[in-house]
Amino acid sequence: MKMKTFIAPVLSLSLLMPGIAGAASAPQTSTSMTMMKASVNTPAADLRANLDHLLSEHFALAVTAMAKAYDGAKDADAAYKALDQNALDMQPAIASLYGEAGAKEFERIFRAHNKYTDDLVKATKMGNQAGIKQAQDNINGFVDEFSTFLSTATEGKLPKDAAKQALKVHEDLVQKVFDEYVAGDYTDAYKAYREGFKEMFDVSKALSTAITTQMPEKFNNTKADTKAADLRSALNHLASEHFALSALQMQEQYDGRTAASNALVTAEAGNTADFKAAIASIYGNEGANAFEKIWVTNHVNAQSDYVKAVKDNDATARTAVQKRIDGFTTEFATFLDSATAGNLPKSAAQQALTTHENQVQKVLDQYAAGNYDASYTTNREGFKVMFGVGQALGNAIVTQFNDKFQEAAPTPAPDMTTVWMKLNSKMLKINDKTTNMDTTPVLWKNTTYIPLRFLSEGIGATVKWDKKAQQVTVMAGDDTLVFWVNNTVMEVNGMKKNVGSTVFVNKDGRTQVPLRFIAELLQWNVKWAQKDGSITLTKAM
Repeated sequence: MKMKTFIAPVLSLSLLMPGIAGAASAPQTSTSMTMMKASVNTPAADLRANLDHLLSEHFALAVTAMAKAYDGAKDADAAYKALDQNALDMQPAIASLYGEAGAKEFERIFRAHNKYTDDLVKATKMGNQAGIKQAQDNINGFVDEFSTFLSTATEGKLPKDAAKQALKVHEDLVQKVFDEYVAGDYTDAYKAYREGFKEMFDVSKALSTAITTQMPEKFNNTKADTKAADLRSALNHLASEHFALSALQMQEQYDGRTAASNALVTAEAGNTADFKAAIASIYGNEGANAFEKIWVTNHVNAQSDYVKAVKDNDATARTAVQKRIDGFTTEFATFLDSATAGNLPKSAAQQALTTHENQVQKVLDQYAAGNYDASYTTNREGFKVMFGVGQALGNAIVTQFNDKFQEAAPTPAPDMTTVWMKLNSKMLKINDKTTNMDTTPVLWKNTTYIPLRFLSEGIGATVKWDKKAQQVTVMAGDDTLVFWVNNTVMEVNGMKKNVGSTVFVNKDGRTQVPLRFIAELLQWNVKWAQKDGSITLTKAM
């Protein structure tokens, strides 16, 4: 099989996102619809990717910290410190959106909830039922308080009920992972881990969509839920989950925790299967099997062999496995370059893959040396790199197959025209322009009248006065309106209508017409302020 034939399925990662799968098989869009060039590199997609990173890392570190604390592992404190730092790292993003006060409130709520899960672990380890209940009550309180915070901050764009449901699912999955872990059912624990990890990407999509809807100008009117952003997020998910599972599996293998290590190998196989299934759905089993062989034999399995070499302090074996991994980075980078038609060049792909492999190895090396704080720092750096991989690969795919990811251009919002007048005032404001009329709106026989000429000319209409016939003609776009002084009847495009009140000429020689009638006739929205007699008319022009 030719290299390009089975490596091109990198595109099929998009099938993991239903919206993109639909786009790939959809008929060509009508040429009458304007389409926007698709991009993964928009302000809204960047926001979503940042939330993908921080929220999924929170989940991964939370369940790891709980497991380490329950086991009394030497790296338990380092794991919790990494979890706490993750919360602190969210603050700049919150502050940029909602100010320092919002960021401080976020910190208070979110960091406390990390402490509640730690309390739950300690109470569970001691068999303290009252402590368990108190910790669970605190977690439930966090769900309610934080959902309120999110709803308030986003001005209801993320409703409290929706936020509460998502947070409840998150906490339930964290609890499930921990409960299965405590029971020694590591396979189910890491199955739940994968569910919980994936759910964080659903949360980031909902939250980023709410924020960009709330603050469209801050994000250049781009959207967080486009097909291209979905692809980038799908790649973020698969790449970061691979890293998180690999780093944890290598630790468990090094510590001789065979059951937990084997369960993580199974979880890694599930992550690999997501790639393989997508490839098989387009290119068949031959291409999928070829991908799996390269990915597993010289990548996933090589990492396991690296652990054995480190644990045995076997320098020769270590050098051999590193040589295999170097070969994988070259081979897979070549595949990616070919698949994306050069949109992800081999040199860039190989550099990213080499960085990834070096960081995975460094996490274990530092762990084996007992330098746990450094190991978790490297772990977090390596986890973050995977989101750059998602961006680069997503960009290459979207550039290569742009028509598959394009969105219909949004219909421009109509320009609003605002007209402001005030009873007995000659001031007229039309949008930002202020002029003085030579007459004023008046209240006569409980009806508000406005000067027809100034309103009409202010909005671009043409006004003609026939003194002999005592007739005013207004031409506004395709409409022609005819009024007669001292008459309650008018014409609209040749059809008679009853004005309801008499049209008259005031002492300044200006034709006055009933406000409510003319506004409704021309489809203006009217706001009347009784307190100061001001009149505000608005209309999309």
